Amino acid sequence: MLEPRIAATYDDWRVQPGLPEDLAAELASIQGDEEAITDRFYRELAFGTGGLRGVIGAGANRMNVYNIRKATQGLADYLNASGLPKKAAIGYDSRIKSDVFARETACVLAANGITAYLYPRLEPTPALSWAVRYYGCGAGVCVTASHNPAKYNGYKVYGSDGCQITLEAANQIQKAIAAVDCFAVQPADFDAALADGRIVYCEEACLDAFVDAVYAQRVGDGAGIADLKLVYTPLNGSGLECVKKLLAKLGVTHVTVVPEQEKPDGNFPTCPYPNPEIREAMQKGLELCDKVKPDLLLGTDPDCDRCGTAVPDGKGGYRLITGNEMGIILLDYICRTRIARGTMPARPVAVTTIVSTDMATPVAAKYGVELRRTLTGFKFIGEQIGLLEAAGEADRYIFGFEESYGYLSGAHVRDKDAVNATLLVCEAAAWYAQQGMTLLDAIEKLYAEFGCYRNRLESFAFEGEKGMHTMQALMAGLRAQPPAQIGGLQVTSVVDYNAEGTGLPAADVLEFRLEGGAKLMVRPSGTEPKIKVYLSAVAPDEAGADQINETLAQAAAKMLQG
Repeated sequence: MLEPRIAATYDDWRVQPGLPEDLAAELASIQGDEEAITDRFYRELAFGTGGLRGVIGAGANRMNVYNIRKATQGLADYLNASGLPKKAAIGYDSRIKSDVFARETACVLAANGITAYLYPRLEPTPALSWAVRYYGCGAGVCVTASHNPAKYNGYKVYGSDGCQITLEAANQIQKAIAAVDCFAVQPADFDAALADGRIVYCEEACLDAFVDAVYAQRVGDGAGIADLKLVYTPLNGSGLECVKKLLAKLGVTHVTVVPEQEKPDGNFPTCPYPNPEIREAMQKGLELCDKVKPDLLLGTDPDCDRCGTAVPDGKGGYRLITGNEMGIILLDYICRTRIARGTMPARPVAVTTIVSTDMATPVAAKYGVELRRTLTGFKFIGEQIGLLEAAGEADRYIFGFEESYGYLSGAHVRDKDAVNATLLVCEAAAWYAQQGMTLLDAIEKLYAEFGCYRNRLESFAFEGEKGMHTMQALMAGLRAQPPAQIGGLQVTSVVDYNAEGTGLPAADVLEFRLEGGAKLMVRPSGTEPKIKVYLSAVAPDEAGADQINETLAQAAAKMLQG
């Protein structure tokens, strides 16, 4: 039996005048299907700390123009009630309806007296972070679902500092959004707003200045970079323009772009999950590597804030470098190079997250670098940059990374930046090539020095309303009765990041430290209906560490699915 509240909301949507044809057709097609109706209307699409993210379609729990308008009206009300500049920058990627949602955002802001600076074409998320400060905006919006499957889209909100909004700001915007009737919002006419200056296209100088700012983050002397031979894939996303501009400035001319993934395409026909963390997404690039034989394969996700890499494996093939491994390679490279060149600041700071590799701790200690750990999400790394800048110490920040392929070496933006990552990976690869080594040799050498830290991520999906309740029950059960051992390893300590005393904001994360230096962390995703389990082990060699993680993965499956 369909819940009356849900049935009433469904009926209300169906009779709305001017309902777009695709939404009207979808609502008509699910008539009588209680499960489909419930999934679309059992809740409103949640506005979290990163904004909105959900499946594209009709309904209160879907990404559509009405929820975009509702969220933007709430953002506009928040901005107009604040002392922040009444300007906002807007960017978008290649996803289905991203351009439509970006224009709707601009039109709602314009109707509320807020000048909207809109990129005229798709551009990377970090370019949006850059534009916020370039134009002196009070906020920014990037329409993207990052690396999620094609059925998703999202709406990321940024503060005046170019960082994703703080928890406090997110709560205030959420309250403003809750007061808005999505059908009552009246956007401005796009052409009229463009003509009278309420909507302004971001100028080419803004984008060029972003690429220049990335180029200014060079660490080494550039030796050997022009000799690199690359295969690059933007995964049908937004990275191609800025990455090619950067590579041209670096003098890298031997670049082959994966043809099937070169042009923007929100359907992502060659990789249903366009995430460079996943081998399937990089497969076309790997196949091209077998023909071209480059020094590096680089892949950026659809909004170009994550970067994946593969390098020759010494056996005629190519080996993908994990996000944690690349984070360690780059941290070590930046430290050793800046010390050698005399550019290391006093009291340097590197930042990573609680779920990223423990290997960062001994590497940072070797170079006398203060290592700060934040909650999951690059916004918290960006926040640390902002704190340093507020103290007049922005130059102390040398590098930030997270295990999910996000990297940033400068304060030019406040979000992970795959254009910046491209620069760093090329620099590191060229430096190691001068030593007769590849990046695979580099991580193996680091493993030999610090111990072989290996990490693994397991995800467990819980779809629909029932899935949300199941996730909540699982987390509550682990808190009430934490296991004494996991995978045969004794639990030596438990950290509940939802409790006080962690030194970090409350977060729905549980950390189980195990004997022998192993670790298991459980975290419900903030953007997808899944629980993520982060596994970590250290051993003298990869095989030993991987075996520990395999045992922990099996134990995690029993914990969350059994």
